[in-house]
Amino acid sequence: MRRLKIEHLTTYQFGHPVELGQHKLHVRPREGHDVRIESSQLRIGPAHEVRWHRDFYGNSVAIVDFLESASNLTIASEVVIQHFNENPHDFLVEPWAVNYPFEYPLDECTDLAPYRQLGYPADWNAGSDWVARFWRRGLVVPTFTLLDLINQVISREFTYAERHEEGVQSPMETLRRRSGSCRDFATLFMETCRALAMPARFVSGYLCGPSITHVGGATHAWAEIYLPGAGWRGFDSTSGEMTGSSHIAAAVSRHPQGVPPVSGSFTGPAGAPPQLLVGVRTTVL
Repeated sequence: MRRLKIEHLTTYQFGHPVELGQHKLHVRPREGHDVRIESSQLRIGPAHEVRWHRDFYGNSVAIVDFLESASNLTIASEVVIQHFNENPHDFLVEPWAVNYPFEYPLDECTDLAPYRQLGYPADWNAGSDWVARFWRRGLVVPTFTLLDLINQVISREFTYAERHEEGVQSPMETLRRRSGSCRDFATLFMETCRALAMPARFVSGYLCGPSITHVGGATHAWAEIYLPGAGWRGFDSTSGEMTGSSHIAAAVSRHPQGVPPVSGSFTGPAGAPPQLLVGVRTTVL
């Protein structure tokens, strides 16, 4: 078991007072058999009220309503977790799902249907050559080998680039550019798997190590695939590896735009956009 401290700082500098609309935060790690929260602090300025709830996916969500106008917004989250080491390859798939293609049980198909639905359906009319690179009708391959190949190809053949623009690139945009951020790679991997009828979901979280500091581009993103007998298993297409003890999930969603770490609105005079500063530090205690 490791104890980790995750510090996540987001600041907006507006240059003049603005009225801050309601904000939604996905910054608290998801607890489970591998992650337990020991302590959690959330410091926000200006004056505000916070309400916590769990959403449809079981994510912890903070809803923030501000009580005064301000020219600066600061959101600082500090969480100490207990993380139990996990071998990402220590799982067993049901025998009938070891090789692809396979059929999911009828009683699971209804629940899994939203995760098998393409988020960018128009892309795959033009993306069939990309999908065919990994599997063609009549081919039988080990399921994990197929997933690992898709993950490795994205990591090896695409160039990582930090993007501070809002949202994600569509899969076709990432294919065209041959570059993207971690959330763009996760989206491409997720949509490729959905094109193969495998349930997939988007994960926003943190990448932890002995002492990792990210300044200017805070959180990390990856995708999870539902495998019968093994549950949701994570694949990080930025590194080309399966997720394990270095990945801490904060939120999951069917669509990649559903769980940004910080989202909200403001109203003020027209002018230059606010300056955004983001930093994350993860430390082993």
